Amino acid sequence: QVQLVESGGGLVQPGGSLRLSCAASGRISSILVMGWYRQAPGKERELAAAVTTGGTQRYSDSVKGRFTISRDNARDSAKDTVELQKTNLKPEDTAVYYCHAAGLIGEGFTAYGSWGQGTQDTVTS
Repeated sequence: QVQLVESGGGLVQPGGSLRLSCAASGRISSILVMGWYRQAPGKERELAAAVTTGGTQRYSDSVKGRFTISRDNARDSAKDTVELQKTNLKPEDTAVYYCHAAGLIGEGFTAYGSWGQGTQDTVTS
């Protein structure tokens, strides 16, 4: 499968910006989609944004227009990274953000999902 390592994020005031980065290693050629989920205190984990290997993007309604997801997965590259640029941040964006990768692996095309360790982003004045 793949391993995911996240970086970036932190503490910012409302209206500010943060950038998250996630680097995948392992069998990166098996990845079909990468994305960012978030989990606020007392709430379930939810999808913030995702992007397929072909470049199709999806955003939750709560972040659409403020967050931008991008992915670097050139065919001849040994890396696959996904970034989340977050702008016009609001206190309700405070959450632990998790990088996620999903794909198919093996001769039987077994589906898998891998998670990063999570990074805390706090938006407060």
